[in-house]
Amino acid sequence: MTQPRAFHVMTKPIGPRCNIDCSYCYYLEKEKLYPSEKKFRMPDAVLETYIRGLIAAEVKAGVRDVLFAWQGGEPTMLGLPYFEKIVALQKQLCPEGVTISNSLQTNGILVDDDWAAFFAREKFLIGISIDGPREVHDRYRRDRAGRATFAAVMKGLEMLQRHGVEYNILTTVHRANAGKGKEIYKFLRTLGTQHLQFIPIVERRAPSGDLAGAPQVDDDPENHVTDWSVQPRAYGKFLCDVFDIWQRQDIGKIFVQFFENQVGMWMGQPASLCVFAETCGNALALEHNGDLYTCDHYVYPEYRLGNVMDRDLGEMAWSAQAETFGNDKRDTLTAQCQRCQFRFACNGGCPKHRILRSKDGEAGHNYFCESYTMFFRHAGPKLREMAATLAVG
Repeated sequence: MTQPRAFHVMTKPIGPRCNIDCSYCYYLEKEKLYPSEKKFRMPDAVLETYIRGLIAAEVKAGVRDVLFAWQGGEPTMLGLPYFEKIVALQKQLCPEGVTISNSLQTNGILVDDDWAAFFAREKFLIGISIDGPREVHDRYRRDRAGRATFAAVMKGLEMLQRHGVEYNILTTVHRANAGKGKEIYKFLRTLGTQHLQFIPIVERRAPSGDLAGAPQVDDDPENHVTDWSVQPRAYGKFLCDVFDIWQRQDIGKIFVQFFENQVGMWMGQPASLCVFAETCGNALALEHNGDLYTCDHYVYPEYRLGNVMDRDLGEMAWSAQAETFGNDKRDTLTAQCQRCQFRFACNGGCPKHRILRSKDGEAGHNYFCESYTMFFRHAGPKLREMAATLAVG
């Protein structure tokens, strides 16, 4: 076991179950991992064991503010009483001198007055998924009957605002909105939050019709990028377009996760996003039955670390298997990546996206290399200037 260190867990108490059917969702098909499961609801015993285990592990690593991050699927489908039970357990199990905070990622559709009042009272940080204005959002984010979801999401957002809930907006960048960076950003600025996240979408489809599975670095010519995946050059232009508006008008007013991370890295600080860290392995995923995986994007049997009902959570997080997974990100860089002038700001990107060949013909090069290079060349002078100003001040 390695030295205890802080880690993050994306907790999926309802597994992959969701009340909408986004075209680009990579997680809905995880139901296939549990073919006999009917409810996809984390049992009370697993929930208590997990809460107790995460608190104990984080305290052992020297953390005094323990964060629980609830995701899915759509976690609000479990109902408000389920989360009232979660909070009660946290308060019961929390030792003196330790504080607990919660975040929850939602599509917003089920958020009503009761949910919003609960989030406000218990100080939940809510991430709400919005892909842009109505016509853009509804392109891929539809319910299981094929109906648009934008109006329902806006109603949920209004509830959060009415109750003073702290929230941020997560926007996926895909084939339908990548060419509309300025429009998307200007729209999101009107939605009342200072915090925005942009997540690029790329998946490959195997000949079977399923999304291509692990290992992601497989260079299989039979796998094809899906028609809703963002193209590298389009994503690079999206980042540049948004950055130009942000750096002219919104520095200190709007906090764009990608840009804030890059300013820090251009100052020589460690990455705040695992995507750009030199190594990974500290962002784990917990399924509804207690299975722990090395990453939210690597929920496949070969990346399973164990189950919280059988093994200590901290021991799994600090295991040699988890460490090797994390170090592989650094140790498997292509030669092109190793000699790149922007390696310090990218570190090869997420291993999940290393699906291309490098200019030298080496497998395992990042799909978004062109995107990031394009952005760094465009925004680098301003990033360097901001980094210098912050270092002095």
